[in-house]
Amino acid sequence: MQKIIKEQYWKQATETKTDLQILLDFSLARITFLNTPEKEILYGKLVNEGGPEKLSELTLDEISCVVMRSFPKAKWNGKENLRQAKRAYEVCKKLKIGFLKFTDSDYPAMLRTISNPPYMIFYRGALEAFSQKSVSVVGTRQLSPEGRKAAFGFAKAAASSGISVISGLAKGADGFAHKGALDASFSLLDKDDCVASLNVGKTVAVLPCCIDEILPGVHVKLAENIIKSGGCLISEYAPFTDFGNWHYVQRNRIIAALSPATVVIEAPNGSGSLITADFALELGRDVMFHKACFGDFAKKINEGVKKNLKNQYNNKLITKHKLEVCCEQFVQDGAPVINDFEDYCKCLSEAPGTRSSNKIQQLELFN
Repeated sequence: MQKIIKEQYWKQATETKTDLQILLDFSLARITFLNTPEKEILYGKLVNEGGPEKLSELTLDEISCVVMRSFPKAKWNGKENLRQAKRAYEVCKKLKIGFLKFTDSDYPAMLRTISNPPYMIFYRGALEAFSQKSVSVVGTRQLSPEGRKAAFGFAKAAASSGISVISGLAKGADGFAHKGALDASFSLLDKDDCVASLNVGKTVAVLPCCIDEILPGVHVKLAENIIKSGGCLISEYAPFTDFGNWHYVQRNRIIAALSPATVVIEAPNGSGSLITADFALELGRDVMFHKACFGDFAKKINEGVKKNLKNQYNNKLITKHKLEVCCEQFVQDGAPVINDFEDYCKCLSEAPGTRSSNKIQQLELFN
C-alpha cells in the first residue's frame, strides 16, 4: 500500500509541472549562497525566459543584479550546477524520491512559516506523518542510561498518543527517540491491531545529508524501519549534494520548525541540541528540558565536555557562547523542566510562565 501511495504522489507532483520547471527548481535548490525568497525571484524571472539553461548561463554579477545583493565570497559554476541538477532529478525519478517546493500545498505548513524555509525538501516515505500533531525530540550523542530510557519512553508515549516524533537520526537521543516511536507502531502491528496502528504517531528523521544517503551509516536499518512504519525521511539536499559540517546546524532549524514544541533530553554545554532549542525559541515554539538533563550521569559527562570546551576556547577555536551555553541557563530564563510525556502534556495546558515562576525550585529538584 505504501509503495502505491508513494508512486501515485510522484505522478501527481510531476504532472503538475513540466520537466523544465522542475529542473529549474532543482537547479535553484542547489545554490547555497541564495536564500529562498531570492531563489523565488530568479524562478519568476527565468521560468518563461530560458529556464534552467538560462540560469546556467548567468554570471554571478548578473544573479546579484536580479536579486539586488552582492556575493563577494560566493563561487558559481552554472554549467556544473545544471549538470548536477539533472543527475539529481534522474535519481529522484529512478528511486521514486519525492520532492516539494515551498509553495506546494503538501509542503509542511509549519516549515513554510519560517523566514527562510528550504526552497525544496526531498523525502522518502509517507507525507502523512506531517498531518499529525508533532513534537521534536533532541539531545546529545553521549547519552546516559537515564537519557536513553527518557528519550525512548517519551517518544513511545508520544507516538502512542497519535503524535509524530521529529528528530535527526543521529546517534544518542535522536536514535532512541526514533526507536521509541517505532516501538509504539510495531507493537500494535504485532498485535494485528490495524485500526490502532493507523492512529499511532509516526516518526520523521531530518537528515543533514542528501536524501539518497543515510548519516550516520549505523542507522541505515533504523531509517528503513522508519519508512516501513509509515514515517518519513526528509532533507533539503538533493542527490549529489556535497556534505558540509554546517549542514548539521541547517538541519537543526528544520527540526525546530516542524513542531510546536522541542524537548531536550540531555545536552551538555555547547551541544548542538541547544542550537535547536535556540532556533525553536526564535521561531516562537515551546522548549522544554527533560529531568534527565540534570541527572548525576549527565552531570558527570558534562564535566568532561566543559573541560574540553575550555581548552578549545583558550585556543580560540570556539566562541564564549559555545563555552557557556547550557541547559541550566535556559531554565533560568524560563524554560520548564518535565518528568515524562504525561508531564509534557500537562505543561502545555498550563498558563504561560507557570513553571518559569518556580525556576529555582525546578533546578534544585534535579541538583
